Amino acid sequence: MKTTEKKQFIPTVSKICRASWLCVVLAICVGLTGITVPAALPVRALHLSAPRQKDLSTALEFIRKDLPKEGVNKLIIEFNYNFDYQSRPEFADPGALNKDDVRRIVKACRENDIELIPQINCLGHQSWGENNAQLLAEYPKFDEAPGKYPENEGIYCRSYCPLHPDVHKVLFDLIDELARACEAKNFHVGMDEVFVLADADCPRCSGKDPAELFAGEVRRLHDHLESIGCRMWMWGDRFIDGESTGLGKWEASKNGTHSAIDQVPKDIVICDWHYNRAPDTPRHFVDKGFSVVACPWRKTEVALEQLEMIREIRGGSGSAEASGAFGMMQTTWCGFAPFVRAYHRLCDGEEAQENAASESARCFISLFEKMNGKNAISPE
Repeated sequence: MKTTEKKQFIPTVSKICRASWLCVVLAICVGLTGITVPAALPVRALHLSAPRQKDLSTALEFIRKDLPKEGVNKLIIEFNYNFDYQSRPEFADPGALNKDDVRRIVKACRENDIELIPQINCLGHQSWGENNAQLLAEYPKFDEAPGKYPENEGIYCRSYCPLHPDVHKVLFDLIDELARACEAKNFHVGMDEVFVLADADCPRCSGKDPAELFAGEVRRLHDHLESIGCRMWMWGDRFIDGESTGLGKWEASKNGTHSAIDQVPKDIVICDWHYNRAPDTPRHFVDKGFSVVACPWRKTEVALEQLEMIREIRGGSGSAEASGAFGMMQTTWCGFAPFVRAYHRLCDGEEAQENAASESARCFISLFEKMNGKNAISPE
């Protein structure tokens, strides 16, 4: 070996030895202290409603600067009918995001290793307050309870009739257009809090088993999404027995849909939301063969309990069950721009306020700090 080669070689060996020694020391320290670094969860998601077109620049900056810093790798945007649909002109909305706007969001996500997952609420949540959502506003004949509940009094939200022969022609056009715009490989179909189903006055659903109706709609949506190359995501509350679990009619089902869990495909990703407590329902879903994502909202202590449940399942002996515990999804329920503003105020050191935007932002920060192996901020 030449002298010059020796001079280059010796420092290299020295660096390698120092690096190896540091690794040994670190391994010894970890072994002695019991410190473990949790493996990154496959799903580290944030759920937001779709921004309006005027808030696009805010959304793009948030995706590029803030989400990578927090470690988010999935962004679920709930569009519903807040998109400038062209396949069905009756659903066009010039004030909503259009195809080009969404492609800018897709590009920002892709550049930061974030997957964009679009959502349209299916079956339930077809109204809010006195106002029907656009599907039933444009097509009243799709209503599960047509002519009933004037101004929506006496019900939480309307549903479309899953057996109406024309409803899926319209719905699938909207799903397909949105999936294409988002270049989606996964698609969230909602399906939570479905209370109006098998209505006694529906000419098609009256007298039918609610579980069979619910399962049939899940299968129909699943099969269509599979045909366009998308995996189906959905909320899980209608698959939980509200009576035996004591979870009641909101976080679980008391209208007979829970047995549908045994009648649907197992490759659906279940988004298991619980906001005030952390029941061990993720295990219920993985035991049934599903992949599950635990979903908190405003309470940090609940979010951290859910995270520990997911990690406990992932650390279990059953490989199938462990791999089914996908991760966490922070929900917000306050609008895209209000959440971003609340998040930035907290990052600037302001105290959390008692409102959905501030509390969900605080929960988000704490949860993702914990997932990233940092100390979470106080839940108080």
